[in-house]
Amino acid sequence: MWRWFSTLAISFALLASAPAENISLTGGTVINPRDGRIIPKAVVSIKGNTIEDVSTAAEAKPAADARVIDCTGKFILPGYIDTHVHFFQSGGLFTRPDVVDLNAVRPYAEELATVKRTLPDTFARHLRSGITSVVDVGGPLWNFEVRKLASETAKAPRVAVAAQLISSVARPQLDLGDPPIIQIATPDKGRELVRKLAPQKPDYIKIWYVVSPDSPVEKFRPIVKAVIEESRRSKLRVAVHATELEAARAAVEEGADLLVHSVTDKPVDEAFVRLMQARGTTLTPTLVVFERYSRTFANKLELTPEEKTWGSAEVIASLDVTKLPEGKVPSRINDALANPDAVVERVRQTYEIALKNLKTLHDAGVRIATGTDAGNIGTIHGPSIFREFQLMREAGLTPMQILQCTTSNAARAFGGPTGVKLGAIEPGRLADMVILNANPLGDIARASDIHAVVKNGVVYPAESIAQ
Repeated sequence: MWRWFSTLAISFALLASAPAENISLTGGTVINPRDGRIIPKAVVSIKGNTIEDVSTAAEAKPAADARVIDCTGKFILPGYIDTHVHFFQSGGLFTRPDVVDLNAVRPYAEELATVKRTLPDTFARHLRSGITSVVDVGGPLWNFEVRKLASETAKAPRVAVAAQLISSVARPQLDLGDPPIIQIATPDKGRELVRKLAPQKPDYIKIWYVVSPDSPVEKFRPIVKAVIEESRRSKLRVAVHATELEAARAAVEEGADLLVHSVTDKPVDEAFVRLMQARGTTLTPTLVVFERYSRTFANKLELTPEEKTWGSAEVIASLDVTKLPEGKVPSRINDALANPDAVVERVRQTYEIALKNLKTLHDAGVRIATGTDAGNIGTIHGPSIFREFQLMREAGLTPMQILQCTTSNAARAFGGPTGVKLGAIEPGRLADMVILNANPLGDIARASDIHAVVKNGVVYPAESIAQ
């Protein structure tokens, strides 16, 4: 059905068949954010793709045929998990023509073809950043083929997916025959789309609860209710985009499993906090994405060193709005360039609310799962997670708390039979780990000082992953 995926699968399937072997990681300090346990001078025994044992050097009984990898002075953590990405988007300037129409500069069909062609490279950039699993929270039907390709590619994260977004608003600019976003006008149409998607076994059904004067909270709520009810019948979880407090409240009341953004319009109230606690709803804050569109348009984008080094050079080059041809600059970009200080101030105001809300909910015991919304304009696939860490730290989370959000909490959000095997360094878990050169508990910035990444029991020196 998807010829280009078949070609990629043939090219990369051999890479996924690395022979299983016994490995012992010795001498490193294991950090388990799930329970805060720290094991100095540990031995992690891996058999095939599974962690067989975690012990101290004195207790260890490594297999006789194990390949020993000396991790003295290193720090071993569960692989990072980004619970909000979009693989149908590149992160470049031309990836959302519904936001800024630049078809006159680069046709969207050409952009999408490049996105598909470079998927293996995008996968590798996530792995280079220590990200061994991701949740793609919505896109075209070919998202299911993305999940399949990732499972057949060694240098790729594990991928959970949602497919087409069930939306309160239309985005016809993205429809090239397989639209990622579908406006739904009635509850029955919402149920119909869930039934259409269910046979593909999506990891989530995604609702795009966008509030506007034409689509107030209460107008779309019956559709949210119907979609969640129909998803429950198929035993499917539901993720909801809701950045306004009242939309988020309605989504949680109707039974959403995952809120995929922070509330940014006002501080959360005590009733909302209690609701999140009672329902056990997970929040993915996606703090980084809130600055990236506007800063890009205002030519005020400040990428991290990790993004500049490990992000796609082609994508990053596209983000320079000053290089757009004269006469082909959309008004939204022209307006931002004309008053960049106002743009930066709006970003500051957004973070004043979003960071406070994250701290309030985290302190109340609401489960937080790290996510970036990578793929949106300016939000770079892979290394943008380290900007997310910076912002979580600014919100007041400790390094251990940030790492817990990125491992064990995120594994819960990934979910399914795979999710229960992720997020911790314990016997029986999948051997997905990141090996650091420095202790991130003293400074979360050290979480990007990656020595090697272990995915599915295969150890990749960091510099060998993405070129």
